[in-house]
Amino acid sequence: MEIVVDYVAVLLAGIASMVVGFLWYSPSFFGKPWMALMGYTTKSLEAAKKEMGKIYALSFVASLLMAYVLSHVMTLSMNFFEYEALSTGLMSAFWMWLGFIAPVQLTDVLYGKKNLKLYAINTGYQLASLLTMGAVLGMK
Repeated sequence: MEIVVDYVAVLLAGIASMVVGFLWYSPSFFGKPWMALMGYTTKSLEAAKKEMGKIYALSFVASLLMAYVLSHVMTLSMNFFEYEALSTGLMSAFWMWLGFIAPVQLTDVLYGKKNLKLYAINTGYQLASLLTMGAVLGMK
């Protein structure tokens, strides 16, 4: 079975993931509680601005990798189950989040003795991001 990857769709999905992240962690949504739970202040974030370019670039590369892998999973699912692309994208994204991302992040919280509210914010972002990527890839 040949897997054809639409690289434009992968790029758009990666960009969409970053947009979701900017909104999710903005002061209008979860930015303020996230900062408090992480122990950041406005002053400490100002000092970290020098490193933000690298962090955003690496996050974007990670988003592209996730979109690429999600595209593969979707192709396999569509060939096997013969579902439509959009529903395959959303279902694949959800099950990948539930089976891989949520448990790994929960384990980090449990062993790292981190706050469950922080887990909810971060893993919620991952779900929103993956669903958005699945939708973008499914509309290709």
